[in-house]
Amino acid sequence: MEVRRYIPISLPQNKVMKIKAVVFDLDGTLLPMDQSLFMKAYFGGLAKKLAPRGYDPEKLVKAIMLGSQAMVQNDGKKTNEEVFWDKFSEIFGEDVRKDEPYFEEYYYEDFDKVSDSCGYNPEAAVAVAKIKDMGLRVALGTNPLFPSIATEKRTRWAGLDVSDFEFYTTYENSYFCKPNLHYYEDILKKLNLACEEVLMVGNDVDEDLVAEQLGMKVFLLTDSVLNRQNKDVSAYPSGSFAELLEFIKTLI
Repeated sequence: MEVRRYIPISLPQNKVMKIKAVVFDLDGTLLPMDQSLFMKAYFGGLAKKLAPRGYDPEKLVKAIMLGSQAMVQNDGKKTNEEVFWDKFSEIFGEDVRKDEPYFEEYYYEDFDKVSDSCGYNPEAAVAVAKIKDMGLRVALGTNPLFPSIATEKRTRWAGLDVSDFEFYTTYENSYFCKPNLHYYEDILKKLNLACEEVLMVGNDVDEDLVAEQLGMKVFLLTDSVLNRQNKDVSAYPSGSFAELLEFIKTLI
């Protein structure tokens, strides 16, 4: 695949462009969660499902983590899905691909149990609906480390449906991950909008606010903030869903 780069549009300093689209992160933003609790439930369920296939739980979890790391380092020559399974096959051998249906079965039959480790905020769906009523386009920019079925289910846990969004990123349709700026460039290309016309809403200081480096507007949702390096974020617009809606009104 030839990777085509999106070139952010720069505006004259005296010209302010109104936003036309809002991109939402999912985990910790629309879907409240403690990542450690979520990962424990997720890995525990997947290990239990695959144990009868001969997968050692500790080795399985390590392989998934290495596969995720490979996706984060993806250079755009392959989809995240291809990169993940390439790394997974290095660990378990090529025959592991024969077990892909069992992985898929886990997501279809057992993954919903992981929702017990997550919270729920009805204001998330209300905010998305109100933003659309404002005439803005809405996309779901969740870090594409999961297959589409897992993203579709997590979105439903948040009281929404992927059909509420113009598009959503998954490991099948993405070539980069957060915080790689190319991930955000691809989103801008899909929207066919200038960077100044798009607002990124997320809870992760490192992975979501990085979009500002392209010229995108950003908003830090503070309900489940992730700030691993304890950065000073006082300069960024931030707050609850209600405060997000008020902030958006100033941008349109």
